[in-house]
Amino acid sequence: MFSPYRLRHLVGGLALSFSLLATATAQADEQSVIKRSFCVFDPVGANGPLFAITKTFRPVALREGVELDLRAYTDEKVAAEDFKAGQCDAVLLTGTRAREFNKFTGSLEAMGAIPGEKEMRLLFNTLSQPKAKPFLTNERYEVAGIFPGGAVYLFTRDRNIDTVEELQGKKIATLDYDTASLTMVRHVGASVVGANSANFAGKFNNGSVDIAYAPAVAYTPLELYKGVEPNGGVFKYAVAYMNFQVILHRDRFPEDAGQMVRDEASKRINEAYQIIAQAEAGIPEDEWMYPPKEDVREYDQMLREVRLSLLDQGVYDPRAIKLMKAIRCRVDASRAECASS
Repeated sequence: MFSPYRLRHLVGGLALSFSLLATATAQADEQSVIKRSFCVFDPVGANGPLFAITKTFRPVALREGVELDLRAYTDEKVAAEDFKAGQCDAVLLTGTRAREFNKFTGSLEAMGAIPGEKEMRLLFNTLSQPKAKPFLTNERYEVAGIFPGGAVYLFTRDRNIDTVEELQGKKIATLDYDTASLTMVRHVGASVVGANSANFAGKFNNGSVDIAYAPAVAYTPLELYKGVEPNGGVFKYAVAYMNFQVILHRDRFPEDAGQMVRDEASKRINEAYQIIAQAEAGIPEDEWMYPPKEDVREYDQMLREVRLSLLDQGVYDPRAIKLMKAIRCRVDASRAECASS
């Protein structure tokens, strides 16, 4: 689950990137104003911080000959459906929701596939290269930008829940449209409580669920401390690594527009990691829960089993899973999986 509220500077970079995309579009037709719609998911809607940032580059695009129609969506599902129906030329979605438009990039949030920042940086750098374009495009769509949201942690209302075994029977706020999340929760014997990006925090804070999962950037703006305090904690083990993506209808933008966005994003990526680091530092030290190393190895193996099961089911793209394994083994060749083919 992803909250954009603390990623203001990152979204500013996204705004600049999209203005470059608009420039490319304008260059394709300098004699007329080109109208393009950009649908933005923001749980707060038109008054939200994410949508506010996108408004700052509207006049920049207009000066370049592009009139951007910015549309705010509080329901990510509706934003995705409108984009799919052709009512949006471009859309901003979470990585999980983006899976239906690009299975490869939609697999980058695979359970345990990206353990941390080192792996994410390598993945981002790899996918920013021009030679990676075939993985980011299909007949209809192009993923013009992938932006990190940080490691996804388990937030619990009870610190005594500190092993996989103790998850059995516990209620977990779960993205009910995500096969991977549903599979993982059921695999550990926990109880699924359907949720989405807009309401999972409320369910956790008011005690409707025992556990929620989210990146650190959600802690303060979504007031997850209300659910954590006084007896809970944040389990410092990355069950996944969050991202969000800008997706285009390929036939509505110049051929090189997506790469222009990726090139610009690569120049500003450090801003994203600084914000993620600040968010993690903002969680009080006494609320972090650190699993023993021997447990971490068991968790890694469990997530690997779930990941491969989902791969067999066709949920994940095998090329993405293979790439991320290569990256994990490059960062840490001592991992047990790195001895296998």
